[in-house]
Amino acid sequence: MFDSFDALFLARLQFAFTVSFHFIFPAFTIGLASFLAVLEGLWLKTKDDVYLDLFRFWVKIFAVTFAMGVVSGIVMSYQFGTNWAVFSDRAGPVIGPLMAYEVLTAFFLEAGFLGVMLFGMNRVGRRLHFLATLMVALGTFFSAFWILSVNSWMQTPVAFTTNAVGQFVPAAGFFEIIFNPSFPYRLAHTVIAAYLTTAMIVGAVGAHQLLKLRRGRVVPKVEADDPVELRQQAGLPRSEAGARRMFSMAMWMAALVAPLQIFVGDLHGLNTLEHQPVKVMAMEGHYDSHPAGAPLVLFGIPNPEQKRIDYAIEIPKASSLILKHDANAPLAGLDTVPDHLEPPVPVVFWSFRIMIAMGLVMLAIGLWSLLARLRRRLYDWPALHRAALVAGPSGLVAVTAGWITTEVGRQPFTIYGVMTTAESVSPLDASAVGASLVAFVVVYFLVFGFGTWYILKLMAKGVQVHEAAPDEDDGPIRTAGITPGPAMKISENPSEQAP
Repeated sequence: MFDSFDALFLARLQFAFTVSFHFIFPAFTIGLASFLAVLEGLWLKTKDDVYLDLFRFWVKIFAVTFAMGVVSGIVMSYQFGTNWAVFSDRAGPVIGPLMAYEVLTAFFLEAGFLGVMLFGMNRVGRRLHFLATLMVALGTFFSAFWILSVNSWMQTPVAFTTNAVGQFVPAAGFFEIIFNPSFPYRLAHTVIAAYLTTAMIVGAVGAHQLLKLRRGRVVPKVEADDPVELRQQAGLPRSEAGARRMFSMAMWMAALVAPLQIFVGDLHGLNTLEHQPVKVMAMEGHYDSHPAGAPLVLFGIPNPEQKRIDYAIEIPKASSLILKHDANAPLAGLDTVPDHLEPPVPVVFWSFRIMIAMGLVMLAIGLWSLLARLRRRLYDWPALHRAALVAGPSGLVAVTAGWITTEVGRQPFTIYGVMTTAESVSPLDASAVGASLVAFVVVYFLVFGFGTWYILKLMAKGVQVHEAAPDEDDGPIRTAGITPGPAMKISENPSEQAP
């Protein structure tokens, strides 16, 4: 069945499929873990149980998403030993320790405190539970730190040498390998993207709840960040207050962080131009060199055979202005690169534009929410709510498209300029790789399809009102598995003490 296919192509397709599934879960959990820490911190500070309702609502979604991310990540890691054994053998002395650091500092940190965060609200004190939530959030960041360090070294390899058997080994220490030239920019760009991804999903859920609550009745005009007493006087239910609160917080994130992401993305692009100029040529669709200012190609159809962009819509000299900050600066094109070293231009060209388009959507939603705040219509503007609901997946689409741009733009190399993808693949038959690919597709769509359906079901259910969490003083008692009863309550009147 797969004999007509190339084993290298099928191995790349399998890894692309599994990493695309996997990447959307950490992109969500990195931001969601921090959001949970913020919610619990605000609850402890303000004693407003609306924050507790939101925490309990989102922690369930976090648990399912985190589990799917772990499972998909483990499956993906096995491919390094099956489909990419040559790469693992040669690059192992460099990337192996970094992956081990990720397990030691991130996975163990998350796993150690995850149970307390998920199930310890009624068993430990509030401060200890908040510490557990902070540690889980910190663990997700550390995980991103080490994984992106590995990927960045593969994009901009430095501080290594080759031993007698052809393995890449550190030339001196690991500091320069960890903090390689593209790592700070890639880390900032990816983590901010994760926060934006979470903000758009939280905003979409909040918008969905506001639209549901609006049907058939008049919505009281009370701001979500008003004091608790004012909310109670206005008769606003806690469930609706939760919907408003999460929508407000998500829109603040979109309004403030989307412009920051554009700035960081520009810095990341300039770094990529310095270290991986061929990738930028593919992103920009520059088949030809431009000695006196390169145009910015907004849209078009890449034509790899004719080495041109058909039906191009361009802004003259804008690409040079963005990349060189000089409209007349020269930019080299793919005509300076041998054909066998060119990445697949159509894939990189379109994935980059999809990422940019989603970024502009998130920016537009954020700016629209600022206008709604100025007009005091943040919770009474159905068009904004519908737009936020539709734009909910925009962050997931953006991070996936950005990852495709990064990885496909690196081709034909696994380690940029050092080791090609063809040199990295294991000596496998196409039929073996193809059979495992089919198995992955079937299992992934069944398992993760059900998981995604369950997450959407939880989101659609909306914020539920819960009883208040136990007092701080009850923590040690509940830790021992004892629920304080009436006879254990300490009264201020000595005559009321139980015998």
